[in-house]
Amino acid sequence: MAIKEEQLQEIVKQVLLNLKVAAPEEVKNSTSISELGVFEDIHAAIKAAKEAQKKLKAMPMEFREKIIQNIRKKTIENAKALAELGVSETGMGRVEHKILKHELVANKTPGTEDIKTTAWSGDKGLTLVEMGPFGVIGAITPSTNPSETVICNSMGMIAGGNTVVFNPHPGAIKVSCMAVQLVNEASLEAGGPENLAVTVRKPTLETADVLFSHPDIALLAVTGGPGVVTAALSSGKRAIGAGAGNPPVIVDETADIKKAAKDIIDGATFDNNLPCIAEKEVIAVDKIADELIYYMIQNGCYKIEGEEIERLANLVLVNKNGKITLNRKWVGKDASKILKGIGIEADDSIRCIIFEADKSHILVQEELMMPILGIVRANDVDEAIEFAKELEHGNRHSAHMHSKNIDNLTKFAREIDTAIFVKNAPSYAALGFGGEGYCTFTIASRTGEGLTSAKSFTKARRCVLSDGLSIR
Repeated sequence: MAIKEEQLQEIVKQVLLNLKVAAPEEVKNSTSISELGVFEDIHAAIKAAKEAQKKLKAMPMEFREKIIQNIRKKTIENAKALAELGVSETGMGRVEHKILKHELVANKTPGTEDIKTTAWSGDKGLTLVEMGPFGVIGAITPSTNPSETVICNSMGMIAGGNTVVFNPHPGAIKVSCMAVQLVNEASLEAGGPENLAVTVRKPTLETADVLFSHPDIALLAVTGGPGVVTAALSSGKRAIGAGAGNPPVIVDETADIKKAAKDIIDGATFDNNLPCIAEKEVIAVDKIADELIYYMIQNGCYKIEGEEIERLANLVLVNKNGKITLNRKWVGKDASKILKGIGIEADDSIRCIIFEADKSHILVQEELMMPILGIVRANDVDEAIEFAKELEHGNRHSAHMHSKNIDNLTKFAREIDTAIFVKNAPSYAALGFGGEGYCTFTIASRTGEGLTSAKSFTKARRCVLSDGLSIR
């Protein structure tokens, strides 16, 4: 029997896929098998994602889960390579911690099990509410958790039946492209389509603007600073905004002080304080402050004082036309390297820099994303709560507390009103690492979704059948 031309082309394409050689149409679209899903042009990327979404939508939910399971597998297999490339490219964080973050994403990001149907059956018939895809999602991802966010978002969005166009932070494009490629390889290996996740080789503000305005982008998911979140919310599109935070941690006089000190330092130094949920400043009730500081030092902290504090501020912050911003050179760096930057010799056993200051000090007010913790004393728990509310700056992102007093914990939870509130554990327990619950790296405090998952990337559809399928 003669083989039709289109069948021949498909056979050739599959052979080329297996050989990891670019097919002619893929060269034309500025992508190749070695970089699946990576395009030169943002419009071509969106078009490819749109075509892939049509194929994904036609597939059963079971097949989406098959793809997601393979993404999990490949993420674990490539965790070390992703971690090493992430640290090498961005200059931020710690390889051993980034490996753990990728394993966490692989194991605890929800898949299709998160997509649930609600039903009502009664005398008047049957009503269903099912969660359907938006279509093509435009996503902005940060340099702090780049590949983790790409993979986590991809799994949740694919579970919901969507495809995604990423505009990664330009400082993390290599590792972001590697993550996009991994997602597409996982899909192809499972028998699914390519281009479920796509990106551009050179992401810019202009390519982000295209995502914000393109008619084929149905939803925006933005993980980044307040500026880009505001831009997304001003686009006229539905947007999920995961913005800034400055998470405080309170320690009151009823806490297990030794454990609190260890938990705080473990959380604040995880990946050198890059996670947005990490402890950024400590408010300690005066009665236990000295004991807390003692145990913090026992857990690898170096306490600076006096003029050293001002040298630190001058090192890690810069004044740009009257506006204080972070010196990006020091974000996510090891504590020992930061100390050397202010003339203090320290070895790698030093995990965190601590200091005491008033709540108005700039190093306490600013979200540093470095292993640096300012410690503010409060007269009692009520004053500590007031200080914490001020320092969180109304971001409603994350807050933490160490206390054995249920009334104090309840009071702070109600007052701070954050998407995340961790009690008596390191901050990363909020992401399911040493704690219960699922993982995400897009925490939408500003738009109210909180810790996003697959269901966050779906829309509700109500189907009503009158006077039927009720058998009661």
